[in-house]
Amino acid sequence: MTSERRHRYLCADDYAMTAGLSRGIEALAQARKISATSAMVTTPHWASDAPHIAIGLHLNLTLGKPLGVCETLAPAGVFQDLQPLIKRTLTRAISRSEARDEIRHQLDAFETALGFPPDHIDGHQHVHVLPGIRGALLDEVAARYRERPPLLRDPTEGLLSIAATSPARSKALVVKGLAAGFAQVARKRGLTVNTAFAGFSGFDTARPFEMEMLAALDRRRDAAAFKIVMCHPGFPDDELQRIDPVVARRQQELDTLARLGPPDAVLWHPRWVGGGVAAIDRPTPNWRERWGQGISS
Repeated sequence: MTSERRHRYLCADDYAMTAGLSRGIEALAQARKISATSAMVTTPHWASDAPHIAIGLHLNLTLGKPLGVCETLAPAGVFQDLQPLIKRTLTRAISRSEARDEIRHQLDAFETALGFPPDHIDGHQHVHVLPGIRGALLDEVAARYRERPPLLRDPTEGLLSIAATSPARSKALVVKGLAAGFAQVARKRGLTVNTAFAGFSGFDTARPFEMEMLAALDRRRDAAAFKIVMCHPGFPDDELQRIDPVVARRQQELDTLARLGPPDAVLWHPRWVGGGVAAIDRPTPNWRERWGQGISS
């Protein structure tokens, strides 16, 4: 397999969580240091300055308020933390129709602001693959995007990769268990899923992000044709301090990517127009053409 068919898709998560995170991700996008970003549409910052890069929906079910009425997802009017959500999904205490309604609201907010569908869909804290959520997501995506469905992120890292490179092995293994079967079911429904994944981190500032990034992007470690690597860069601000435990590490990731960043020979980039910094070709993407034959559907 040629190196051109093993590009890595480096995606910066949490766009629009705070203004500082969005500014940092924008800077990396303009410098072509990342491939894409995933946006949270449930925050006040969403769509104030949509990024000029491939952009997906970062489905949020654990931070702040929902966009719709969610009696089982947000009993007190705000989303619960991840652990209670996992418990409620595993015990089938979440209404599937309610979950689908909230997913629909967030997709509506994305498309209303930008005028096009998301290039991909993933989840804040990987909530999109939870057994009680994934069915609602797949139902909505299959019905809504019959012609060109967005890429769905499968956050399953291979066992050998977890053992050899992941600084957050327990986290990666838990997500792998929760996501079991997600990719297979999505493909059976004709939806597009990445072939490999990396980027789990313990967010330890004592461990250089450069080491994690190089290991995740290294094409010699696996033969996956289309591998998504997640990262969490951004400028920390006061709001981030209040709502998220990962603060200092985001600055470290931003600085490392700005200074080094993966070379173009490794990193997948969308086809740019308008001098190299305008939006990706829209609104009818051709996944096979744009993202290579490594995508399995």
